[in-house]
Amino acid sequence: MKLDDLQLAVMKALWRLGEASVAQVRDELEKDDRDLALTTVGTVLSRLEKKGAVSHETEGKQYIYKPLLSEADTRKSMLGSLIEQFFGGSPKALVNHLVNEGEFDKKEIQDLKKLLEE
Repeated sequence: MKLDDLQLAVMKALWRLGEASVAQVRDELEKDDRDLALTTVGTVLSRLEKKGAVSHETEGKQYIYKPLLSEADTRKSMLGSLIEQFFGGSPKALVNHLVNEGEFDKKEIQDLKKLLEE
């Protein structure tokens, strides 16, 4: 599953809420400093539904959306795609890049060593 930045933000809002109307998702996104029109949020949710990432039920005159994908599964899928595209499918190459580019501080490197030993 490939999600752009806005789609991922909407999914994160839905994961936090569990299920929500378009207005509730928009309000949740405002907490992340995203000021979006209802129509924009509705369009993103509609596109996510076409991708199979969310579904909706009708309550009165509004749609209530819920995620069909877990955050963990989405993270795994998107990270796998990133590793494939940029690191030739090698997780080791990704970690090597992060270590060599200084993305980890000393404490994080110690924690990573401990994790690898386990």
